Amino acid sequence: MTRDTPHDGPPPPALEAIGLSKHYGSGAGRFDALSDVSLSIQAGECVAIVGKSGSGKSTLMHLLAVLDEPSQGQVRIHGTDARSLSARALNRVRNREFGFVFQQFFLNAQQSVLENVTLPLTIAGVRRAARRARALEVLGSLDLAEKATAKAVTLSGGQKQRSVIARALAGDPSVIFADEPTGNLDSQTGAIVEEMLFALNREKGITLVIVTHDDELAARCDRQVVLRDGRIISDSAAAVLEEATR
Repeated sequence: MTRDTPHDGPPPPALEAIGLSKHYGSGAGRFDALSDVSLSIQAGECVAIVGKSGSGKSTLMHLLAVLDEPSQGQVRIHGTDARSLSARALNRVRNREFGFVFQQFFLNAQQSVLENVTLPLTIAGVRRAARRARALEVLGSLDLAEKATAKAVTLSGGQKQRSVIARALAGDPSVIFADEPTGNLDSQTGAIVEEMLFALNREKGITLVIVTHDDELAARCDRQVVLRDGRIISDSAAAVLEEATR
Protein backbone atom coordinates (compact mmCIF):
# COMPACT_ATOMS: atom_id res chain seq x y z
CA MET A 1 0.00 0.00 0.00
CA THR A 2 1.33 3.42 -0.91
CA ARG A 3 0.04 6.91 -0.27
CA ASP A 4 0.75 8.12 -3.82
CA THR A 5 -1.06 5.43 -5.80
CA PRO A 6 -3.04 7.14 -8.58
CA HIS A 7 -6.81 7.18 -8.28
CA ASP A 8 -9.69 8.11 -10.56
CA GLY A 9 -11.38 11.09 -8.91
CA PRO A 10 -10.55 12.49 -5.47
CA PRO A 11 -8.18 10.48 -3.28
CA PRO A 12 -9.68 8.42 -0.45
CA PRO A 13 -9.38 9.65 3.15
CA ALA A 14 -6.09 9.02 4.90
CA LEU A 15 -8.06 7.29 7.65
CA GLU A 16 -11.68 6.20 7.80
CA ALA A 17 -13.62 4.56 10.62
CA ILE A 18 -16.89 2.86 9.68
CA GLY A 19 -19.19 1.73 12.49
CA LEU A 20 -16.33 1.07 14.91
CA SER A 21 -17.17 -0.56 18.22
CA LYS A 22 -14.91 -2.02 20.86
CA HIS A 23 -16.08 -3.93 23.89
CA TYR A 24 -14.41 -5.96 26.60
CA GLY A 25 -15.88 -8.89 28.47
CA SER A 26 -19.34 -10.33 27.93
CA GLY A 27 -22.76 -10.61 29.50
CA ALA A 28 -23.33 -8.51 32.60
CA GLY A 29 -19.61 -7.72 32.76
CA ARG A 30 -19.38 -6.32 29.24
CA PHE A 31 -17.88 -2.85 28.89
CA ASP A 32 -18.43 -0.85 25.70
CA ALA A 33 -15.36 1.35 25.24
CA LEU A 34 -16.49 2.54 21.79
CA SER A 35 -19.90 2.31 20.14
CA ASP A 36 -20.68 2.67 16.42
CA VAL A 37 -18.15 5.43 15.66
CA SER A 38 -17.73 6.63 12.07
CA LEU A 39 -15.48 9.43 10.81
CA SER A 40 -13.17 10.29 7.93
CA ILE A 41 -9.83 12.09 8.23
CA GLN A 42 -8.45 13.57 5.05
CA ALA A 43 -4.76 13.62 4.19
CA GLY A 44 -3.14 16.73 5.67
CA GLU A 45 -5.84 17.35 8.28
CA CYS A 46 -5.00 18.29 11.86
CA VAL A 47 -7.62 16.63 14.07
CA ALA A 48 -8.07 16.65 17.84
CA ILE A 49 -9.92 13.75 19.45
CA VAL A 50 -11.22 15.18 22.69
CA GLY A 51 -12.98 13.84 25.75
CA LYS A 52 -12.69 13.17 29.45
CA SER A 53 -10.90 10.13 30.82
CA GLY A 54 -12.87 7.03 29.86
CA SER A 55 -14.59 8.69 26.90
CA GLY A 56 -12.99 6.30 24.40
CA LYS A 57 -10.57 8.70 22.73
CA SER A 58 -7.45 6.57 23.22
CA THR A 59 -9.38 3.46 22.19
CA LEU A 60 -10.38 5.21 18.96
CA MET A 61 -6.77 6.23 18.29
CA HIS A 62 -5.52 2.69 18.83
CA LEU A 63 -8.11 1.35 16.40
CA LEU A 64 -7.36 3.99 13.76
CA ALA A 65 -3.66 3.21 14.10
CA VAL A 66 -4.37 -0.55 13.79
CA LEU A 67 -2.71 -1.14 17.14
CA ASP A 68 -5.88 -2.98 18.20
CA GLU A 69 -8.77 -4.70 16.41
CA PRO A 70 -12.38 -3.49 16.65
CA SER A 71 -15.16 -5.73 17.93
CA GLN A 72 -17.28 -4.50 15.04
CA GLY A 73 -16.75 -2.16 12.10
CA GLN A 74 -13.77 -1.44 9.91
CA VAL A 75 -10.82 0.89 9.48
CA ARG A 76 -9.69 2.02 6.04
CA ILE A 77 -6.19 3.39 5.44
CA HIS A 78 -5.86 5.37 2.21
CA GLY A 79 -8.95 3.48 1.02
CA THR A 80 -7.69 -0.01 1.92
CA ASP A 81 -9.68 -2.06 4.42
CA ALA A 82 -7.28 -2.99 7.21
CA ARG A 83 -9.01 -6.35 7.52
CA SER A 84 -7.75 -7.28 4.05
CA LEU A 85 -4.10 -6.86 5.07
CA SER A 86 -1.88 -9.62 6.37
CA ALA A 87 -0.14 -9.28 9.72
CA ARG A 88 3.08 -8.50 7.88
CA ALA A 89 1.40 -5.79 5.80
CA LEU A 90 -0.17 -4.25 8.92
CA ASN A 91 3.24 -4.13 10.59
CA ARG A 92 4.59 -2.39 7.50
CA VAL A 93 1.81 0.20 7.66
CA ARG A 94 2.42 0.89 11.35
CA ASN A 95 6.15 1.15 10.76
CA ARG A 96 6.25 3.14 7.50
CA GLU A 97 2.96 5.04 7.20
CA PHE A 98 2.43 5.94 10.85
CA GLY A 99 4.48 7.75 13.46
CA PHE A 100 3.62 7.70 17.18
CA VAL A 101 4.17 10.28 19.92
CA PHE A 102 3.05 9.07 23.33
CA GLN A 103 2.86 10.81 26.70
CA GLN A 104 5.05 8.15 28.34
CA PHE A 105 7.91 8.53 25.79
CA PHE A 106 8.68 4.75 25.62
CA LEU A 107 12.39 5.35 25.10
CA ASN A 108 14.99 2.74 26.03
CA ALA A 109 16.67 4.66 28.85
CA GLN A 110 20.08 2.97 28.52
CA GLN A 111 20.34 3.29 24.76
CA SER A 112 21.57 6.41 23.01
CA VAL A 113 19.18 8.89 21.45
CA LEU A 114 20.44 7.79 18.03
CA GLU A 115 19.71 4.12 18.79
CA ASN A 116 16.20 5.00 19.94
CA VAL A 117 15.47 7.09 16.86
CA THR A 118 16.76 4.45 14.44
CA LEU A 119 14.57 1.71 15.95
CA PRO A 120 11.74 1.87 13.36
CA LEU A 121 14.30 1.95 10.56
CA THR A 122 16.04 -1.08 12.02
CA ILE A 123 12.72 -2.93 12.12
CA ALA A 124 12.10 -1.87 8.51
CA GLY A 125 15.40 -3.43 7.46
CA VAL A 126 17.09 -0.17 6.45
CA ARG A 127 20.87 -0.51 6.23
CA ARG A 128 22.91 0.82 9.12
CA ALA A 129 24.56 3.71 7.29
CA ALA A 130 21.27 4.86 5.77
CA ARG A 131 19.30 4.69 9.00
CA ARG A 132 22.06 6.53 10.88
CA ALA A 133 22.11 9.29 8.25
CA ARG A 134 18.31 9.63 8.35
CA ALA A 135 18.22 9.71 12.16
CA LEU A 136 20.93 12.35 12.34
CA GLU A 137 19.07 14.43 9.75
CA VAL A 138 15.86 14.33 11.78
CA LEU A 139 17.64 14.99 15.07
CA GLY A 140 19.32 18.01 13.50
CA SER A 141 15.96 19.39 12.36
CA LEU A 142 14.76 19.21 15.98
CA ASP A 143 17.92 20.76 17.46
CA LEU A 144 18.99 17.47 19.02
CA ALA A 145 22.06 16.61 16.95
CA GLU A 146 24.38 17.24 19.90
CA LYS A 147 22.41 14.68 21.97
CA ALA A 148 22.69 11.85 19.44
CA THR A 149 25.22 9.86 21.50
CA ALA A 150 23.73 10.71 24.89
CA LYS A 151 21.77 8.04 26.73
CA ALA A 152 18.04 8.71 26.80
CA VAL A 153 18.03 8.58 30.60
CA THR A 154 20.10 11.78 30.72
CA LEU A 155 17.61 13.90 28.74
CA SER A 156 15.16 16.45 30.07
CA GLY A 157 11.43 15.87 29.58
CA GLY A 158 11.34 18.19 26.59
CA GLN A 159 14.37 16.55 25.01
CA LYS A 160 12.81 13.12 25.50
CA GLN A 161 9.61 14.21 23.77
CA ARG A 162 11.57 15.76 20.90
CA SER A 163 13.45 12.47 20.61
CA VAL A 164 10.11 10.66 20.40
CA ILE A 165 9.05 13.05 17.62
CA ALA A 166 12.35 12.36 15.85
CA ARG A 167 11.69 8.62 16.09
CA ALA A 168 8.19 9.16 14.71
CA LEU A 169 9.60 11.12 11.77
CA ALA A 170 12.44 8.73 10.96
CA GLY A 171 10.30 6.58 8.69
CA ASP A 172 8.81 9.56 6.83
CA PRO A 173 5.21 8.85 7.94
CA SER A 174 2.08 10.18 6.29
CA VAL A 175 0.21 10.20 9.63
CA ILE A 176 1.37 11.05 13.15
CA PHE A 177 -0.71 9.93 16.14
CA ALA A 178 0.00 11.94 19.27
CA ASP A 179 -1.58 10.70 22.52
CA GLU A 180 -1.48 13.45 25.18
CA PRO A 181 1.89 14.58 23.75
CA THR A 182 2.40 17.36 26.30
CA GLY A 183 0.89 15.63 29.33
CA ASN A 184 4.24 15.09 31.10
CA LEU A 185 5.75 18.47 30.20
CA ASP A 186 5.71 21.89 31.83
CA SER A 187 3.72 24.56 29.99
CA GLN A 188 6.72 26.23 28.32
CA THR A 189 8.22 22.97 27.04
CA GLY A 190 4.77 21.74 26.07
CA ALA A 191 4.22 24.82 23.92
CA ILE A 192 7.50 24.13 22.07
CA VAL A 193 6.52 20.50 21.42
CA GLU A 194 3.05 21.57 20.26
CA GLU A 195 4.55 24.01 17.78
CA MET A 196 6.83 21.31 16.40
CA LEU A 197 3.87 19.02 15.77
CA PHE A 198 1.79 21.74 14.14
CA ALA A 199 4.74 22.78 11.98
CA LEU A 200 5.02 19.20 10.68
CA ASN A 201 1.36 19.33 9.70
CA ARG A 202 1.58 22.82 8.21
CA GLU A 203 4.91 22.56 6.39
CA LYS A 204 5.14 18.88 5.46
CA GLY A 205 1.44 18.06 5.07
CA ILE A 206 1.62 15.22 7.60
CA THR A 207 -1.82 14.22 8.84
CA LEU A 208 -1.89 14.90 12.59
CA VAL A 209 -4.26 13.12 14.97
CA ILE A 210 -3.96 14.39 18.54
CA VAL A 211 -5.72 12.72 21.47
CA THR A 212 -6.11 15.20 24.31
CA HIS A 213 -8.29 16.46 27.13
CA ASP A 214 -6.61 19.88 26.83
CA ASP A 215 -9.17 22.29 25.35
CA GLU A 216 -6.50 24.86 24.43
CA LEU A 217 -4.45 22.31 22.51
CA ALA A 218 -7.57 21.00 20.77
CA ALA A 219 -8.57 24.53 19.76
CA ARG A 220 -5.33 24.90 17.81
CA CYS A 221 -6.31 21.99 15.57
CA ASP A 222 -8.34 22.46 12.39
CA ARG A 223 -11.01 20.09 13.68
CA GLN A 224 -12.26 18.79 17.00
CA VAL A 225 -14.00 15.43 17.40
CA VAL A 226 -15.55 15.15 20.87
CA LEU A 227 -16.30 11.77 22.48
CA ARG A 228 -18.43 10.92 25.47
CA ASP A 229 -19.12 7.41 26.73
CA GLY A 230 -17.63 5.88 23.59
CA ARG A 231 -19.68 7.90 21.09
CA ILE A 232 -19.00 11.01 19.03
CA ILE A 233 -21.15 13.82 20.40
CA SER A 234 -19.78 16.58 18.15
CA ASP A 235 -17.50 17.00 15.15
CA SER A 236 -16.54 20.51 14.09
CA ALA A 237 -16.00 19.35 10.49
CA ALA A 238 -19.62 18.21 10.33
CA ALA A 239 -20.75 21.55 11.73
CA VAL A 240 -18.75 23.46 9.13
CA LEU A 241 -20.16 21.29 6.33
CA GLU A 242 -23.71 21.81 7.60
CA GLU A 243 -23.20 25.58 7.70
CA ALA A 244 -21.72 25.60 4.19
CA THR A 245 -24.68 23.69 2.71
CA ARG A 246 -27.40 25.87 4.22
